Amino acid sequence: MGIRTGEQYINAVKSRKPEVWLEGRKVENILDEPVLKQAVIEIAKLYDLQHDPEYQEQITHICEETGERVNNAFLVPRSYEDLIKRRTAFEAYAEATFGLMGRSPDFLNVVLTSLYSNAHFLEKYNPQWGENIRDYYKYIRDNDLFLTHAIVNPQNDRRKSSHEQKDMFTHLGVVEETVDGLIVRGAKFLATLAPVTDEVIIYTFPGFQPGDERYAISFALPIDTPGLRIICRESMQDGKRPLFDHPLASRFEEIDALLVFKDVLIPWDRVFLYNNVEAANLLYPKTGIAQQPSHQSAVRGLVKLQFAAEVAARLADSIGVDAYLHVQEKLGELFQSVETIRALLHAAEYEYETTPEGEVMPNGVTLETIRGHMPNMYPRAIEVMQILGAGGLLLSPTGADFESEELREDLDRYYVGREGISGVERVSIFKLAWDLCGEAFGQRLLQYERYYTGDPIRKKAIFYNNIKRNSKFDMVDEALKVGQLKELSNK
Repeated sequence: MGIRTGEQYINAVKSRKPEVWLEGRKVENILDEPVLKQAVIEIAKLYDLQHDPEYQEQITHICEETGERVNNAFLVPRSYEDLIKRRTAFEAYAEATFGLMGRSPDFLNVVLTSLYSNAHFLEKYNPQWGENIRDYYKYIRDNDLFLTHAIVNPQNDRRKSSHEQKDMFTHLGVVEETVDGLIVRGAKFLATLAPVTDEVIIYTFPGFQPGDERYAISFALPIDTPGLRIICRESMQDGKRPLFDHPLASRFEEIDALLVFKDVLIPWDRVFLYNNVEAANLLYPKTGIAQQPSHQSAVRGLVKLQFAAEVAARLADSIGVDAYLHVQEKLGELFQSVETIRALLHAAEYEYETTPEGEVMPNGVTLETIRGHMPNMYPRAIEVMQILGAGGLLLSPTGADFESEELREDLDRYYVGREGISGVERVSIFKLAWDLCGEAFGQRLLQYERYYTGDPIRKKAIFYNNIKRNSKFDMVDEALKVGQLKELSNK
């Protein structure tokens, strides 16, 4: 089949009946829920980009194995040029969503591609696991399916490992083995866009302890598998608000969900890892699923940061405050942040690493540096936006107010911006900014950027410890040579 269209994706959503709960209600039809329907529409647009002559060569390539056209996220990079092919695909999706949809289909397609190209890691523990992940990759690639994932345990007693929790199956674990496969019970989160995806993949993240064997499991399933319950968080908007009032929140809400597995059968051919704490802890660092998806995240993060900087600049310009030096300094800071991430991204690609198997990956240290800066740079961009907009962010009228003949004269007079900026234009810019820096939608985006890659404090500590482990700080010793004292002896 190869690349599918937006219509084919929408039809797939219509054909499934996953168990989805939203605000205390069991959802009967995904497309009847405005907050879910809008996400489907935006994802469908991304699938259609693959067929757009303007973007097709940028996003896709001909698969050597099948002869079909597939997304570049499924490309196993073997050269610098391959990395650029992937980056251009990431850019197309990120720019189409202003970097605001962190879990567009390309993200987990890269994760799966890394698992596929490093299946030898799984084969060391069980040859069948390696075969399973290779088959699954081809199935997803050839049908162009959309995945969600859930790799985090519920936040219960975090002082204790999975097997030490009060309830044995608070965390997702294996109940029993059967002839047909594994029976699993428990929960995982944070499954972004789960209700509107085709499949879910569960994989392990470091932190398993001896005794956690039943919880050391990786697998994939159709999202409508019997016994899989999807409990959505409270939505950040209802999907019904006018685009003039909420131009971002009304389009790009990514619903997150808790996945509850109620004695769900995992067929043996969908099991990628099981009952092995060592393998579970090494899967993430040894298969490229930490490094390769960071390339996609860096591209998306760059677009998102640049968008926030541009919104802040337009906001300041609309009321003329960018004429002041201290405002220019703040905006200059934001755009220097953008250029810092851009330079790091290009450096990561240019200074790529090659695995013993010939797979090319962007430089891990440089990618991790991007991941270290983004949790500070993006919140700072939002803070600057809030500072520059000040009280004006709190007092925007609605589109309906502007359509009122009785109010229009007042609104045009009192909401006008600097010379050349009408009241409608000024308010529309402020509403765009408010979606990013004030709405619950925007606060979710901020929290996402802080934590989607893990605890930023712990991540930087790990980064330093890796530097210390691999460096002797030779320049310090060289500098100290000049002032070394001769041995003093009082013999």
